[in-house]
Amino acid sequence: MTPNLTHRRKLLEIYQAALQAVVGDRVVTAWFKEHPLEGEWAVLAIGKAAGAMVQGARAGLGEGLREVLVITKAGHSCLARPGESWLEGGHPVPDVRSLAAGSALLDFLEHLPEGRSLLVLLSGGASALVEVLPDGVDGGQLAEVNAWLLASGLDIAAINQVRKGLSLIKGGRLASYLGQRSCVQLLISDVPGDDPRLIGSAPLLASGQTAPALPGLPEWITRICQQAPPLPDDKDPGLAHIESHLIANNRMACEAAANRAAALGLAVYWDQRVYEGDVVQLADEILATVRDGPPGVYIRGGEATVRLPPNPGRGGRNQHLVLLMAQRLAGVDNILLLVAGTDGSDGPTSDAGAIVDGQTVLRAEQEGFSASWALAHADAGRLLEASGDLIATGPSGSNVMDLLIMWKF
Repeated sequence: MTPNLTHRRKLLEIYQAALQAVVGDRVVTAWFKEHPLEGEWAVLAIGKAAGAMVQGARAGLGEGLREVLVITKAGHSCLARPGESWLEGGHPVPDVRSLAAGSALLDFLEHLPEGRSLLVLLSGGASALVEVLPDGVDGGQLAEVNAWLLASGLDIAAINQVRKGLSLIKGGRLASYLGQRSCVQLLISDVPGDDPRLIGSAPLLASGQTAPALPGLPEWITRICQQAPPLPDDKDPGLAHIESHLIANNRMACEAAANRAAALGLAVYWDQRVYEGDVVQLADEILATVRDGPPGVYIRGGEATVRLPPNPGRGGRNQHLVLLMAQRLAGVDNILLLVAGTDGSDGPTSDAGAIVDGQTVLRAEQEGFSASWALAHADAGRLLEASGDLIATGPSGSNVMDLLIMWKF
């Protein structure tokens, strides 16, 4: 059976069901139903899902909601209410907006009424969106380090380990600005294993050593990362009054996708292992599983890594991975594949990913594109636009890593 528009619509329906299960306002509202908060609260929301999460907090706190500061990615803001402060930081590379957001964050905390309880809503993207630098580190160095990290092929744990080394607010350091006020933190996870010490570089959780000791880390980065003070450990009294709850993750999105596929009458094969690592190895591994398996919908979540060439083109890890797989599926007429982010973007692009089939490469070639060239130059996005396969959802209000959904007929 050759994939057609109906098949594509059904695959997109499965993907949309996954997004709806983890959208920020929904998961925050659900948490409040089980954990009502009494009294007056200030709200600090940071990350790509911050806007949606604040909407859930408005509903959950009602008249108890007081001061609000939201720091999110450009284009991810929602309609602010009077008295709320909304800022946009740089992403994926932090910039002057991120430093301005850091100053605003410290000012916000400093001027909260004494004894005011604080609700923190944290989601992926926070690491780049807001920053406070130690003496001896400037914004140019911050951008250079992050640009190197994003092109390095390192996983998120290693990247955030480095980021904590040049920050006054990451790795639990933000807690020193809270005083002894009560603090509840709600987390949407965008990291493998849902380790809260990695989400948003953990501004309110102890998370390991200060100076990163990573193989292949340039000496100039190691030197810059020695400027920040030591990270707090788990016994630091400043962290004792912070209560953390995970409210959404990739597993919830995959489960919702599996349920929708089953409701459509399709056999479902959900591999609950989180995929991570190099895109080439992943492409071969996942395709081998599906080619040898029975017909049905195969679901998996995770986050691939791509080592970028100098002067990369347009695209992100999802577009790179899906094009690699489309290249291997060329001429195959019984497989349809979607790889897309859950935040509405992929790398520095506004596309979430793509949905491809065995004719994707041929369609691109007819438009003058080469899959091999696009992959070598990290330019999958332009090719996938030409083949008509890109997915653009706009900001989703969530961020729980990526989804891979493959339908074998």
